[in-house]
Amino acid sequence: MSAAAPVVQTRRRNPFRAGTVLAVLAIGAAAFLLMLYAIGQGWTGNDERNGGEHAGSTAIPGFKGLHDLLENQGYDVQLSRSEAGYDEYGLLVLTPPQFSSPDQIADLLEQRLESGMGPTLLILPKWSAFAVPPQLQEQSGAQDGWVFLGDASPANWYDELPFAEGAELVVGRTGGWSGMERRGSLPAPEQVQALQSQPGEAKLTPLVTDREGDMLAGAFGDPSSLFDTGYGYYDGQYPFIVVFEPDLMNNYGMEDRARAELAMAIIDSAMVGDPAMPVLFDMTLPGLGSSENLLTLAFSPPFLAATLCLLFAALVIAWRGFNRFGAPVAEAPTRAQGKRELARNGAALVARVKRFHLLADPYAALMGKRIAAQLGIKDTHPEARAKAIDRALSRRGLEPAFTARANELRNAGNPKDIIRAASALKDIERMLKR
Repeated sequence: MSAAAPVVQTRRRNPFRAGTVLAVLAIGAAAFLLMLYAIGQGWTGNDERNGGEHAGSTAIPGFKGLHDLLENQGYDVQLSRSEAGYDEYGLLVLTPPQFSSPDQIADLLEQRLESGMGPTLLILPKWSAFAVPPQLQEQSGAQDGWVFLGDASPANWYDELPFAEGAELVVGRTGGWSGMERRGSLPAPEQVQALQSQPGEAKLTPLVTDREGDMLAGAFGDPSSLFDTGYGYYDGQYPFIVVFEPDLMNNYGMEDRARAELAMAIIDSAMVGDPAMPVLFDMTLPGLGSSENLLTLAFSPPFLAATLCLLFAALVIAWRGFNRFGAPVAEAPTRAQGKRELARNGAALVARVKRFHLLADPYAALMGKRIAAQLGIKDTHPEARAKAIDRALSRRGLEPAFTARANELRNAGNPKDIIRAASALKDIERMLKR
């Protein structure tokens, strides 16, 4: 009769297929990467159509029209939502609101112009805009982001910039504008913002003027050198242009073809012959900035090394999770079964609580019963049984006395003595089995 083959207990098959688990992990990883990208791009749920003066606003003082016009003409148009954009290559378009900090703008311009990463276009504000109340939106059909225009007023922070000390901005009536081989009218001719005087050494060269000769847009340096070879602020490489009349380039101005063509001419001239140059609309000054793109940051030094290590560790864990060698073996039961395992568990508990002295008396009684059974002794009283064991051992010529060794076990005070005395009792049982 042949011996039965050993039985290996295995777990039942995993109810989740590997493909399903892989799909769940892939979707989770993609969602996490999308979250990082969304944080960097400013997809926070805030509506950019807030009536402000920036490239995401569809209101009259906004610049969404200029943004879309450039995009439709094939330009590389981007929204810069962090201060890191000040040091990026491209044409930086600044559209600060009416009540901006002159110190912040001055620091920004200094950082930008000293970096030499591209031209800068500063468009000044003039309008006071008010959101349309909800009750009037229903009556008039106004959409989100539409505003009421208040009276125009000069940007009160311009003359506090270092290069514009003592400059005089005025708001008044004009009959039209001319410049850059173009001419036309303005949407609000009675409220036109212009630079009337500019004392000091830093002189702006007019690009666009009104009928009265006041400057509506200007650049630092001679226009020929500015647009032919490039002329920068403080002898830099790239142009620095200031547009005093925002209606030349905002949504209000984009309704007229002549003004749209003028806006494109200013943009093209600022690029100094590089049509592939990106156009960066700043969103930090209008208050729509965001943190740096975490996804891009993760793949930039010095974080690139840590990112590569994490990706490698993830691949190793994924490979190990989807590959095994042989069938999975069932885990051992949490609680062992049977008398032997019960004894082992009890011994482990005694060892953990360090109550070894509690084992001495029960073990001596147990060995007394077993030795008495081997000698055929029927006494059940412990003392009488111990004396009978001693007499039986003496008749057989065996020297060890059971009573003495049992008392030695009961009187042992440390684990080492307890084990030695218990082993001496066990030796009596072994001698009887020979």
